[in-house]
Parts: sequence; C-alpha cells; structure tokens
Amino acid sequence: MSSIVLAILALLSLAIVFGSILGFAAVYLRVVGNPLVDQVNSLLPQTQCGQCGYPGCRPYAQAIVKGTAINKCPPGGESTIHALADLLDVDPLPLDAEHGVEKARTVAYIREEECIGCTKCIQACPVDAILGAAKRMHTVIADECTGCDLCIEPCPVDCIDMLPIELAPTSWYWQQPDNLIATDRSVLVQSTSRYGYD
Repeated sequence: MSSIVLAILALLSLAIVFGSILGFAAVYLRVVGNPLVDQVNSLLPQTQCGQCGYPGCRPYAQAIVKGTAINKCPPGGESTIHALADLLDVDPLPLDAEHGVEKARTVAYIREEECIGCTKCIQACPVDAILGAAKRMHTVIADECTGCDLCIEPCPVDCIDMLPIELAPTSWYWQQPDNLIATDRSVLVQSTSRYGYD
C-alpha cells in the first residue's frame, strides 16, 4: 500500500515541477508577434497561391509591413489593395500585372473519370483541399479550395478545370461602402424626417 502512495506522490511532484517549468516558459519565453502583420494578413485572401512571389499570405504580410509594395496580390485584387492602403495609410497602387490579373474566384474540379491517381495535385495543393490516394481517383473539397491554380500545372493528364464559383447566398457578400458612417447617418435622417421625428 505504501508503494502505491509513494508512486502517486512521485507523479504528483513531477507534475508540479514540469507544470511550473511550462508556466514559466509560457510567461517569460513567449514570442510576441507583430499585431500589424496579423492585421495585414487578415486582409489578404488566404489563397496561399504564391503569385505575389512569397510562399503564402503570411510571408507576404510580413514583407508588406517591412515595406514591400501592397499591389502584388491578384486574388485579392483592387479591393484588397485599397483595404491595405487604408490600414497602412499609404496611397493605393494599381495591381502589378507582372504577378497576374484580377479574375473571378474559382474552384478546382477534377474530372474523376480521367484521373490516374498520380498524387501530383495533392502535393501541389497548399491548403490540402484534394483527397485521394496513389493510383486512386482524386477529388476536390470545394469548401476548402482557394482557387490558387497550383494543381493544374503538375497534372500530367490535364484533368483539372478551374470553374467559377456560382453566385449563391453563401458565396455572395455585400461590398461595404467607403462612407459607411455618412451613409448610415443620411439614411437615419431621411427615415426620421419621413415619419415626422425631426
């Protein structure tokens, strides 16, 4: 009976020691990130396509904070450039055509009857939106696909199409006006005067 109690006490003391070490490390050794990088990254489209010349959206966000141009993201387009310009208080630039052109958002579609199961598209997908196994049919998880086009080039049988996303209540969003406060105030004034509350 005493050996069980000793074992429990030993485990309890080890848990306290290691818990204290982890608590100390969490407080005094934590890495503090740049909140501006997080804000810039949240404005980018998260396609992870690399068209900007960086391996993903977060590395591009870090480069933007260090002074790289804000106009290298074709998937984000003009709206992202203007949002970044507002955040960073710089002048918006036209989209750099060297990195691509703005186009409607698309999603990858694999013609499954033509797929040979080579797994090259799986290796190319930066967001793991393609399911399949070697020598088996592959398919795309449409909700996870960012439309980056990176799976098209490595496909040896050219069985991947990029299809435009159909407009639906789940994929459509209202573009927020630049003068939201002024618009809301004018609507409020119009509605109150119409009902005699002025």
